[in-house]
Amino acid sequence: MGFIMDGLDAEDYDRTYNDRDLLRRILSYFRPKLGRMLLVAAMIVLLSMSQAAVPLLISWGVDAIEAGTITDVGGQLAAGLLLVGGLGWLFNYVRQSNSSKVTGDVVLRLREDAFDAVLERDLSFYDETPSGRIVSRVTSDTDDFATVSTLTMDLISQVLMVGFVTVLLFLRSVELALLTLLMVPVVIAIALLFRRLARSSTRKAQRSLSRVNANLQETMGGIAVAKNFRQEQQVYDEFRPINQQSYQVTLRQGYVFSAIFPVLFLVAGLGTVALVQLGGTTVLGGGLSAGDWYLFLQGVALFWFPLTSIAAFWSQFQQGLSASERVFALIDAPPRVVQSAAEPVGRLAGRIEFENVTFGYDPANPVLRNFRLLIEAGETVALVGHTGAGKSTLSKLITRFYEFQDGRLLIDGRDIRTLELGGYRKQIGAVPQAPFLFSGTVADNIRYPRPDASDAEVLAAAAAVGGGDWIDALPHGLETDVGEHGRALSMGQRQLVALARLLIQDPAIVVLDEATASVDPLTEAQIQEGLDVVLAGRTSIVIAHRLSTIEHVDRIIVLDHGQIVEEGDHATLLAKGGRYCQVYNTYFRHQSPHYRPGSGFVAVGD
Repeated sequence: MGFIMDGLDAEDYDRTYNDRDLLRRILSYFRPKLGRMLLVAAMIVLLSMSQAAVPLLISWGVDAIEAGTITDVGGQLAAGLLLVGGLGWLFNYVRQSNSSKVTGDVVLRLREDAFDAVLERDLSFYDETPSGRIVSRVTSDTDDFATVSTLTMDLISQVLMVGFVTVLLFLRSVELALLTLLMVPVVIAIALLFRRLARSSTRKAQRSLSRVNANLQETMGGIAVAKNFRQEQQVYDEFRPINQQSYQVTLRQGYVFSAIFPVLFLVAGLGTVALVQLGGTTVLGGGLSAGDWYLFLQGVALFWFPLTSIAAFWSQFQQGLSASERVFALIDAPPRVVQSAAEPVGRLAGRIEFENVTFGYDPANPVLRNFRLLIEAGETVALVGHTGAGKSTLSKLITRFYEFQDGRLLIDGRDIRTLELGGYRKQIGAVPQAPFLFSGTVADNIRYPRPDASDAEVLAAAAAVGGGDWIDALPHGLETDVGEHGRALSMGQRQLVALARLLIQDPAIVVLDEATASVDPLTEAQIQEGLDVVLAGRTSIVIAHRLSTIEHVDRIIVLDHGQIVEEGDHATLLAKGGRYCQVYNTYFRHQSPHYRPGSGFVAVGD
């Protein structure tokens, strides 16, 4: 059955916590709620006492029946039982309402901490971890953590109940009480045996659920592609084994949890049989009254149920511990981008210098080796090269999304690792090839970098891109809803919104992954006009895919396998007939207005 566990290995950032550390961490979330917790504890004590009083009153009634005085005390007995039952209901109500509030507040804080950790994780974290698995930790696992809180309250109640009943049993018969306690080690041994099985099966079940969530999220994100190629059946066929695995793993978890109670009740039943035999003999011998024997049997029942519940609880408790372990691992995942200082940034001029920088997504296979490049403040540089040349890698290092392994990256002569990261990134404007828009209006998305920007500023930024003509094409202007991920807009409109958003931000350094790569000629002209405004007076790094872009930059950097092989302007490099010509013939030649199919390639030198 090994295939059932395929794909359920821990994530790279997972870690194992011992129970003591987990409990200490969990209690730190409950500590601010100490006052309400004390009230809950008081209600638990009173509830346990009221529950323990019921068999005591009934025992009194049995003795009264035996003595023939039940008619004299029957009303008092009924009133006592009614009072105890009513108080028990009240104590339980106060306990449940307050414990629910405590649990809700704790889960709220834990989920906020988990979400904050998600926001703090480096970009490389998301490259390596499916987003659905992260979502599962923030949602499903925090819900399972709530179960721990509820079970903890129940555990306290059950422990107190066992304590009260144990005292009651010793008051009635020391011999029978000692016989009852002899069964406790057996119950504890069984509970500890199930503990390890429960922890392991629960961890596997949670990982299988995260795989289901990851597959669902990926499917929803690519549903248009699946439908376009009529691959719904293939998508379903890929989901089915993942879902089947989750079913099998969860079923095994259910077997573990469902097995413990029958085993414990069997042990309790055997113990009760022995007590009934010994107790009945004692009553017949006159050593114990019928009422006391009834009280003892009821006390034993009250003793066994909490004890078996405590033992079963420890196995169920592993579900919550496993969930909290996964959430804490997410919170504690160490950052890869580490600042050595947090110096105030100030307004950047935008001078960028790579000094012998070595970087690899896998450190054992560097993409850049001793890389050197100087980009002057205000200069516009285009990065060109074949796929895998290192263009996007440079932009990710400049935006400080990844940590390089060696060398220095200087911004205005200052090591990028010494700058206050939040302040630095505010002055970095990035526009990806497929810009992401958040749900809301066009105006909301333009205002995103500066929530305090006025409507007039938003309109001015939008109008500066392409002369603002594109705004008239929107159904409701800037108040048009963009839909999920901006799907209500065309790709060109999304890119225009992204450029307007960049203007609102007013960055010192701009990184563009060719904003005109997937648009029609009219939109390209509008974007190109907007780029003239966006790039003016700013240091700009453009990952170029369009001839219209590279023809007007200050300098073209030709990359190959993480090394600069050529640099210069378009005309000079083209005349040189070197590596740039190869790239030009592959990617840009057909975009020239003078190009005719079959007209041949630009000459490439030796």
